[in-house]
Amino acid sequence: MAKKKDKTPEVIIEEKIYEQPITDTLELNYMPYAMSVIVSRAIPEIDGFKPAHRKLLYTMYKMGLLTGNRSKSSNVVGQTMRLNPHGDASIYETMVRLTEGNAALLHPFVDSKGNFGKQYSRDMAYAAARYTEVKLAPICSEIFADIDKNTVEFVDNFDSTMLEPTLLPTTFPNILVNPNQGIAVGMASQICSFNLKEVCETAIAYIKNKDINIMEYLKAPDFSTGAQILYHEDEMRQIYETGRGSFKLRAKYNFDKKNSCIEITEIPYSTNIESIIDKIIALVKAGKIKDITDVRDETDLNGLKIAIDVRKSTNVEVLMHKLFNQTPLCDSYSCNFNLLVNGKPKTLGIAGILDAWIDFRMGSIKGQIAYDIEKKSAKLHLLEGLGKILMDIDKAIAIIRNTEKEADVVPNLMTGFGIDKVQAEYIAEIKLRNINKEYILNRINETDTLKKDLESLKDTLKSDAKIKNIICSQLKNAAKKYGQERKTEILYSEDIKEIPHEDFIDDYGIKIFLTEHNYFKKITLVSLRTSGEQKLKEDDRIVCELETTNKAELIFFSDKQNVYKMKAHEIAETKASSMGDYLTNMLGLEEDEKIIFITATYDYHGMMLFMFENGKAAKVPLNAYSTKTNRKKLINAYSAKSRLIFMTFMEEDSDFILTRDTDKACLFNTNLIPLSNTKNAVGIQIYTLKKNSKISGVYPVSEFECENIEYYRTTKVPSTGHFLKESDKEKNNMPAQLKL
Repeated sequence: MAKKKDKTPEVIIEEKIYEQPITDTLELNYMPYAMSVIVSRAIPEIDGFKPAHRKLLYTMYKMGLLTGNRSKSSNVVGQTMRLNPHGDASIYETMVRLTEGNAALLHPFVDSKGNFGKQYSRDMAYAAARYTEVKLAPICSEIFADIDKNTVEFVDNFDSTMLEPTLLPTTFPNILVNPNQGIAVGMASQICSFNLKEVCETAIAYIKNKDINIMEYLKAPDFSTGAQILYHEDEMRQIYETGRGSFKLRAKYNFDKKNSCIEITEIPYSTNIESIIDKIIALVKAGKIKDITDVRDETDLNGLKIAIDVRKSTNVEVLMHKLFNQTPLCDSYSCNFNLLVNGKPKTLGIAGILDAWIDFRMGSIKGQIAYDIEKKSAKLHLLEGLGKILMDIDKAIAIIRNTEKEADVVPNLMTGFGIDKVQAEYIAEIKLRNINKEYILNRINETDTLKKDLESLKDTLKSDAKIKNIICSQLKNAAKKYGQERKTEILYSEDIKEIPHEDFIDDYGIKIFLTEHNYFKKITLVSLRTSGEQKLKEDDRIVCELETTNKAELIFFSDKQNVYKMKAHEIAETKASSMGDYLTNMLGLEEDEKIIFITATYDYHGMMLFMFENGKAAKVPLNAYSTKTNRKKLINAYSAKSRLIFMTFMEEDSDFILTRDTDKACLFNTNLIPLSNTKNAVGIQIYTLKKNSKISGVYPVSEFECENIEYYRTTKVPSTGHFLKESDKEKNNMPAQLKL
């Protein structure tokens, strides 16, 4: 039997695409995440803690670790997960930074035993949680002061199984005492640490008078790693007033002269040992620092130490300034005082932070006073009921003894003495041994004390001035118990010795080589002594050699009447076995431009002599090529009206021989040529030339061989010269011309 075909019609589902504005998507999906990171994770609140810190410390407090013995870190981490569900690794990492062993905080909150690494080391890893032990440090008694007296609000934890505080009622401005850094979504926070004693003194002075100059009390930031802060008043004022800005920290060192060793003992808080050593090694390998022979990490149980071995001839002060300029031994710390105040992120200056903390602290103390009033009022109420029993203890006993049912005891006491249920319950619970006149009188005597206490508490609750006095008293107590001297030394700008930039440059002999094909070499004299023949291209030759030092400035003259300038120390050293650097690339020359002369100077003293084919000469002071700005190129360096056949640098006036068409010569001294005011001056006529005649050669007198050189001397210019003697032509291989 044939099966019937299924005639169910085919269903076609149309896929529809709906457009949604990107702003709506971000607001709906991204903003809740962003706000969660800002409010519940990355930005510290006015008590100076992020949620992760607060959850960890409160867990330790509830575990009894403020007064008890240390507990294994793994136990603490496990207990903290009841409040913080982000995993044991992140919780333990949070704990590590709060420990005394890690040395990240001026006042650590966790007393630790075991290896917790070091804040100043990148590679020193902390031990696993199962090997270390912790408890709360004594200063935490200020962090949790009266926390059980309604000083702060409590909320449910993530699964509503227990309560946790939204803030900790710290009795001092912890937000300023310990450093804090956080990166949220679209904002970040970086708060530096200040000295506890200075913070407390500043807060007390500010509470009493808001018009104080905070900078007089709060000198400068203070860090657990010590070092020195380079204090500039304007920079610090900007940070104090706006909450934003930066300052520099630099390492402390001492010099062991006997062993020629620099010992770094304190480094900036923002860097670490490994970064410093890596940078120093890189500078030595690059040849930028030549005085260092070895660098090593000698940190041990006694503390941080970086040892730098140097040569005995080293100027240690100059070397350290080089290292401060080129390594993290001097580092910047950027401040961004961004914190949460009543759940809202705000960037505040020091005064703003103190205002917010004082408001928070006043709220905490008011909560505590209200709690004490409630408790004392309740106790007073009970004692007042007990006082009525004093009138007839036997009656109370009789009422209780003659009552048939237990449930009727309280109602019968209420009726018999005219007291309320709470008082009757309290009396009914008194032990039989305490039903005597002495016990009852002692309890009743507390009534007067309670009344006085309640009156005082109520007066304090109504008076902001009295509450502020309590805050000041607590601040004094915290400073006295836990204050310590500054660790970071303040180095004022006027006390910082400025060393000229030239002193940072290594001073050693070098020799400069220029080839006809525009190749350039800078070779140290030490390297030159042990090197062989200079390597050149097949058809190339050296046209200029110059001996100078690494501190000199080199001046390059081109055939396009341009001058290029470079510092010798900025040019890489080469070997004789290298062809050198191609000047077109090094100086950025035009495609057909060539360097034809190089000179070196330290102070632009001296002058340049230019001799032209038309018999004219110009003498230009070298300082005409100096500039106030660091310009690398100058145009119109010399005249272009006649072909240049010779140029040289002179410290003072000298004698030169000019030859005309190899038949006549003239000896003259350059003192006959006046100094030109402009670089491209055409000069004055030295040699009188006939039509179609030209200057064929220029020789420094020391390079011209002659039996009687004074025969060619002229004392006036222009001169017609004297005929060359045949013997002088032969000695000087005439008619060859001197080429540039």
